[in-house]
Amino acid sequence: MARTYKATGINLKAIPIGESDRLLTILTPEYGLIRVVAPGVRKPKSKLGGRSELFVVNELLISQGRSLDRINQAETILSYAGLSQNLGKLAAGQYLAELVLHQALSEHPQAELFYLLSEHLGRIEKLQNKTDRLWYTQLISYLAHGIYHLLAIEGIAPQVQICCITGRPLQPNFNHPNWQVGFSIDSGGAIKLADNSVISSSQQQVRMNTMLNANQLSLFQQLAQPQLNAQVELTSHQDWVIVEKLLRKYTQYHLGYSIRSAALIDTYLQSISPSIKNAIV
Repeated sequence: MARTYKATGINLKAIPIGESDRLLTILTPEYGLIRVVAPGVRKPKSKLGGRSELFVVNELLISQGRSLDRINQAETILSYAGLSQNLGKLAAGQYLAELVLHQALSEHPQAELFYLLSEHLGRIEKLQNKTDRLWYTQLISYLAHGIYHLLAIEGIAPQVQICCITGRPLQPNFNHPNWQVGFSIDSGGAIKLADNSVISSSQQQVRMNTMLNANQLSLFQQLAQPQLNAQVELTSHQDWVIVEKLLRKYTQYHLGYSIRSAALIDTYLQSISPSIKNAIV
């Protein structure tokens, strides 16, 4: 008789296999990423059908197989069904799920990653479905918050509290309309312009990918907090889009892959309204 084991997991990816099965990639706190067959779930009357959908959390009984393990039983304990009821929420959820699929290890406990992802998916799901500018700003801010925390758990979040060159604290200057700091992806974060200019002439100056104004740096600094406050969520939509785009480039550089799901966010934002489309840079 095949050996069985129990696990709690959230479905992050599903691929049809055979005539009626699905191959699920599931993040579990106990075993990290597992890939298991959900037998017969594509049949109309399958008891496991709904339990094999994306972003469903199940308690699983799994039997080991020669090449692939199989789900024997699944009991749903939580479902982020609200993500699939709004295209923006779904795109944001898939974005975070894709990051986790590249970060998570197999055959290693991943409890911290599991609960972190669950927390951010829950926050995105609870956003009220609206069509105003504030709602879109909240969606992008929640997405950026989740991205930053996933990078932080890997130990590679961008350094935005201090200058990457000198280690001196960075304090946004809202009193100076033209105040800026540089941001260098390969150097790992924000750089005070004056500090970069005094690098020894024998060294090559750090290449800046972009400049951040006081508000944009402030948003980056807020991402390290456990939760975003309401005032931050009300900040300029364009600034949040800039933050997310820069985080995306940073993530792709440091993790070494292209985030496919990010294109869904772009398409969604560009379909909303001309004013929001013009804010995308």
